[in-house]
Amino acid sequence: MDADEGLVALGFTEVEARVYCELLKGSPATGYRLAQALGKAPPSIYQALASLEHKGAVLVEEGEPRSFRPVPPDEVLAALQRGFETRSREAADALRKLHAPAQDDRIYHLKSTAQVMERARAMIAGATEQLLFDLFPPPFDTLAPVLIQASARGISIAGLVYDDTPKMPFDCVRSPDAAFVRERWPGAQLTLVVDAREFLVALLTPDGTGVKQAIWSDSGYLACLQHSGLSAEVRLNAPPSARARLARSSSLIGSSPPGLRLLVGKPSSSSKRGDTP
Repeated sequence: MDADEGLVALGFTEVEARVYCELLKGSPATGYRLAQALGKAPPSIYQALASLEHKGAVLVEEGEPRSFRPVPPDEVLAALQRGFETRSREAADALRKLHAPAQDDRIYHLKSTAQVMERARAMIAGATEQLLFDLFPPPFDTLAPVLIQASARGISIAGLVYDDTPKMPFDCVRSPDAAFVRERWPGAQLTLVVDAREFLVALLTPDGTGVKQAIWSDSGYLACLQHSGLSAEVRLNAPPSARARLARSSSLIGSSPPGLRLLVGKPSSSSKRGDTP
C-alpha cells in the first residue's frame, strides 16, 4: 500500500490524498502550483485544500496568493485516531439503543477469522459464571489475554490445550494425544462454551488465519450438550488429583450453569452429584 492508498483507506478522497502527499514532498505551495504538479483542474485542488484544512491536515498562510503547508503526518494520524474513537463511541451508543438481543436457538455459520475471533472475544467478555474451551495453539494464543481477564472477574474457566501446559490462572488440561491430534486434525480447533447458554465451534486453517467451518448458536439445549461433553473430556484428561474439583466446578449437573437453569430450572441440592455429566 502506498501513501495515497493509505490515506484513502483512512477517509481521504483520492484528490485530498494526492494533494497532501504532494505538499509533504515540497511546501509551502500555492493551489495553482499543486494543480500543475498533479494535472488537476484548480477548482478541484482548492476544494481538496479546503477539506484538508477542515480535517486539520494543512496550514494556510494568508496572502496573495495563499500558500499551504502540510501538518506533520504524526499529528494528522493522531487527530484521525481521536476522531475515529469518538465516532465509534457515538455509533456504539446509538446501535446499542437499537439492539434488542433475543435468544432464537438457531445455528449460524461464520465465514471469516475476524468474525470468529470477535464472536469468541464477545462470548468470553459476556461470561457470567463458567467457560469451557478446546483450543489449538493459534486460537489459544489469540484469546489468552481475554481469558485471563475473564478469570480475574471470577469466571470459572477450564479447557483442553494441545501444547505445553501454559501457566494460567485457570485450568488448562493438556490433551494426552496432543501430538497425534495436531498432526492429523485438518486444522486448528476452536471450541468455546459459555455458561452452557451459547457455544462456538470452529475449524480454522492450521495457522489460524482462515476458516474452514465455523458455527455459533445460543440454543440452550445444544449448549448444555456441548458443555456436558467438553466438561467430561476435560475431567477425563485432567490429573486424578484435579478431577473431583473439576467435577464440582464444571460438570453440567454438578455445577448447574446458567444455561441449564434456564433449560430445566434450578435443580434442588439433593439432585446435584459431583460425578454427573
